[in-house]
Amino acid sequence: METKIDTLEIGEENFEKPRIIIVTGMSGSGKTLACRCLEDLGYFCVDNLPPVFIPKFVELCSHASSHVNKVVFVVDTRSREFFDNLVQILEDMDKKNLDYEMVFMDASDDAIIRRYKETRRRHPMAPSARISDGVAKERARLETVRGKATYLIDTSNLSKAELRDKIKLLFGKTESSSMNISVLSFGFKYGMPMDADIVLDVRFLPNPFYIENLRHKSGTVAAVAEYIAEKPVTQEFLKRLDNFIEFLVPQYVKEGKSQLVIAVGCTGGMHRSVFTAKHLFDLISSNGYTVNLEHRDLMKNDVWEV
Repeated sequence: METKIDTLEIGEENFEKPRIIIVTGMSGSGKTLACRCLEDLGYFCVDNLPPVFIPKFVELCSHASSHVNKVVFVVDTRSREFFDNLVQILEDMDKKNLDYEMVFMDASDDAIIRRYKETRRRHPMAPSARISDGVAKERARLETVRGKATYLIDTSNLSKAELRDKIKLLFGKTESSSMNISVLSFGFKYGMPMDADIVLDVRFLPNPFYIENLRHKSGTVAAVAEYIAEKPVTQEFLKRLDNFIEFLVPQYVKEGKSQLVIAVGCTGGMHRSVFTAKHLFDLISSNGYTVNLEHRDLMKNDVWEV
């Protein structure tokens, strides 16, 4: 369906661009909760808006007497055939220099199916078929849109509180030009984080799991950290890693990147990745950057001492 976009011709000199956030993604991935979090941060949120109306709504917000300067549009496959125009709308907005940020909410198929089972809801893409069929259809339909995302948030392993924290981290400080840096440890056996910009595989480091008195202690425990750190391979790796990170982070800041997620993985996300993530957190903090540290899978293991 071809749609003519003529609402982007905004020529008034006093036009002031609002901050535009478009939230889209898989059904069951947490878009509603993300929208509520953004409302709490002072954003004007419009849910289930057909994409064709986005440019006109932006113009109305800019010229309204109340001057809405932070607006969120939740756009997804609920708008049915109207959703297919989203990519065209975004391309027209790019041509007219109407800046926007897109948050693509995602989750694993297993997580989405489990959530639909728990709520006993029908999937919008397959109301009369299996949930898995709807998930597959929707994922295929969203493939092009996903490629235009500014932020990708994987909620497969996130609690509601963790999702709120992530939204606040991204959009809580609208006036700040500093880059948000997150260092995340994880276990490969629990899946890779989808929102990582850099992934480090540290499974080559000595594994405390095979030391009886260290097996049930995490990488934050001094004895475990000392065991990993004393090995020559670890010392050589950290020296090279430090040089890499100290070179790379300023380049991302200079480029204007708003978020950097460094994910460090080992087998279970308990020993080596936790140790390395803490090392990176200390390094980046010591260089004057604001950084957050998260151990995603630590408590999924049989941990006796943290």
